[in-house]
Amino acid sequence: MTELMIFNEVIEQNSVPFTALIDQEGQYINGKWVLGKPTEVPMAGIILPLNNDDLKYIESGVYTVKEKKLYVVDPIKIDTKVKYKGDTYTVQSFKDLTDFTDVHIYLMRYQGTGGGGEQNV
Repeated sequence: MTELMIFNEVIEQNSVPFTALIDQEGQYINGKWVLGKPTEVPMAGIILPLNNDDLKYIESGVYTVKEKKLYVVDPIKIDTKVKYKGDTYTVQSFKDLTDFTDVHIYLMRYQGTGGGGEQNV
């Protein structure tokens, strides 16, 4: 079996802060299901714009310049909302290289500015 390429130090040295909005379990209140409010969890990772090669080989649709790549060592659940520089993104799968490296690479799909208002682009 191939040894993993370890990039933990590279990620730590070049990371920027962002906030993950982790959904909490809902509950029944007076017989109605009420969704849990997301908890803001501070995280750090490398955030980069998509490059031409990324756009060329994407299978899952059209992307804009507002989408970003996220490199982190700790995995993030798909569909997690992320706040970065005042914008809200949704984490989607992108490239699974975990057979070779300790880095998880995700696509952050742009959702809008501010408080997380959904906006398709």
